[in-house]
Amino acid sequence: MSTLDETDVLSSALQPLPAPSPEIASFLSLEARLADEARYSEWELLWDDDALYWVPMHPDDDPATNLAYIYDNRRRIKSRVAQLNTGNRHSQTPPSVMRRLLTNSEVLDTTDDTVTVGSNFALFEYRHTQRVWAGRVIHKVRRHPDGLKLAGKTVHLISAGGPVDTLAFLI
Repeated sequence: MSTLDETDVLSSALQPLPAPSPEIASFLSLEARLADEARYSEWELLWDDDALYWVPMHPDDDPATNLAYIYDNRRRIKSRVAQLNTGNRHSQTPPSVMRRLLTNSEVLDTTDDTVTVGSNFALFEYRHTQRVWAGRVIHKVRRHPDGLKLAGKTVHLISAGGPVDTLAFLI
């Protein structure tokens, strides 16, 4: 009996997850493009009122008890954008030039108004030298009558827990 159960579990784990709808995929591409192009005020408008932007130091961390690279509620996102918009950030003089790729996007969960999408990403940053940031990003996209909003973004860096250069930009 346990062999059948294990086979059923393995079989369900091997089923592909659905790709996000074109509308959701386009929204995620917009979020990436605005961040890459330093269009911070427009990027900020994508976020919902109760949103959370989190970059944990380890994948299994609990934000209530563990330090994170970034753990921003909506108010802190607004403050971060205001700082970036001043242009007075020594760690971004000159500003980074960036391009990111989102790939292998899969719908992880769907509720009445929210779709959770997991994607692999690579971010190419150039500022004095080229760096590559990579990992897994989980976006929570909420549908509103007036359009889509980001309810959450969690970035799991593959280099998390090790030495990480400055994150003085939108990862």
